[in-house]
Amino acid sequence: MESAPSSPTSLVVNSPRRTLSLLRERRHKHPAMDPDEKPAVSFAAGFAEEHGPKPSEVYGFVGSITTVLAAVIFVVWAYTPEPWLHYLGITYYPSKYWAIAIPSFIMVTVVLAMVFYLGLNFMVTPSPTSFNVMFDEHSRERPSVSFLGEEQPIEPIYDIPVDQINNLIFG
Repeated sequence: MESAPSSPTSLVVNSPRRTLSLLRERRHKHPAMDPDEKPAVSFAAGFAEEHGPKPSEVYGFVGSITTVLAAVIFVVWAYTPEPWLHYLGITYYPSKYWAIAIPSFIMVTVVLAMVFYLGLNFMVTPSPTSFNVMFDEHSRERPSVSFLGEEQPIEPIYDIPVDQINNLIFG
């Protein structure tokens, strides 16, 4: 494997995860203080120094900042008049048509995906007259074992028969 760089300015990495692993390796190779020395900082700061941020937290933070920045850029592009953009020196940007078209396409895609999902569920659902609705490989019938004596064990779990349910509901 590669060795950790000698100085912080020589960190050349491809991803934030690699950066965190390099910083952890360096921290373990060069401890900041002696083991006998008492820490002068609080427990929380020592915990953060020892363990560092989790990669999922870093990716979540970067993702949220990127999302907010992209939303701000989109709103500025969509609502700023073209003469103002030209005055600022911004001349290369997509047509304003796409400010309406892209959100519309996304909304239609989401609605169609929900309709498609609902249709797939209806296709795989058995009809109400099918016996698969009442019985399957996990169905359990009531055992016919009866115990004579004072001590009765707890009855095992079983499915209540359909005719008994119909009698309870419909009289």
